[in-house]
Amino acid sequence: MEVILLKELRGRGGEGDVIDVSRGFANNYLLRQGYAVKATLGNLKQLEQRRKNIEKREEVRITNANELAEKLNGLTVNVIVQVGEEGQLFGSVTAPMVADAIVDMGIEIDKRRVELGKPIKMVGEFPVDVSIYRDIKATVNVVVAGEKPAGAEEQAEEAAADAAGEAVADAIEAEVEQAAEALENDATASQGATAEPSAEAQEEALEAAE
Repeated sequence: MEVILLKELRGRGGEGDVIDVSRGFANNYLLRQGYAVKATLGNLKQLEQRRKNIEKREEVRITNANELAEKLNGLTVNVIVQVGEEGQLFGSVTAPMVADAIVDMGIEIDKRRVELGKPIKMVGEFPVDVSIYRDIKATVNVVVAGEKPAGAEEQAEEAAADAAGEAVADAIEAEVEQAAEALENDATASQGATAEPSAEAQEEALEAAE
């Protein structure tokens, strides 16, 4: 089924282009969403009458797209994400996140134009394409850097302090136990030295005295 595009359909064409699509795609999406009209004789005649205006608008779109491509090509886009102790990402970097980072740099783009493919799940540098208009694209350099969650350093310091405190307490307890054991041994030895002679020893002493 032939339709006349009223605006860009990525990968297929732009305003004024006549393309052939399946009837289901045309009726269920393109016509309903205002992307196209049926290529009837009447609509084709109107298209020819509007052709010059369409071409002028197309020139403006292409000029703007090329200017945007120049701004984006080679641009370094920093995305900061939270990471765990071993550097793994909490979640992943998505196309909307990359688009938001570009917008934060003062460059307006459509989030749907970022062609990330699969989400990024590790820190590092990644080339990412941005589809601007028709076949005009740009490539930005996305740098994914990690940061620990807020309070992570404080928690680590507290854990280290707790561990150190436990170690000191264990050492003191061990010294106290050793000292107590030593005192107990000394007391036992003293009692053995000062104990009364046995009855047998006393009898032997008396006989010797007589």
